[in-house]
Amino acid sequence: MRSNLKLVINNPQNKIEQKQFFEKDELKIILDLYAKMVSAGSWKDYGLNISSKQVSFSVFKNATENALYKICKNFKPKNKNLKYLITDTNGKILKNSFELKFLLKDTNWKKLQKN
Repeated sequence: MRSNLKLVINNPQNKIEQKQFFEKDELKIILDLYAKMVSAGSWKDYGLNISSKQVSFSVFKNATENALYKICKNFKPKNKNLKYLITDTNGKILKNSFELKFLLKDTNWKKLQKN
């Protein structure tokens, strides 16, 4: 009996996507902000969600509530300004940028919540 199996090595179609998480410097920026907001009493908990399209850092006021915000990184944005996003609980984009530090810098989180 003859088999039609082929060994495929280095198939570009099957390569695992690299950098499908926050990079070290991105995570540092987010965790520094998180620490600042926890000390101010605004945020209490966080969670991470990873999918094939994006990774998100969800921020909670209380562990039992829905996330106040999600800081997201899109892996394959359609527009370079949609690489990093801040979304609300429903997924509505509140702010976006091509650079994480610009996205988070000078964000008025209380004002953002009222929009």
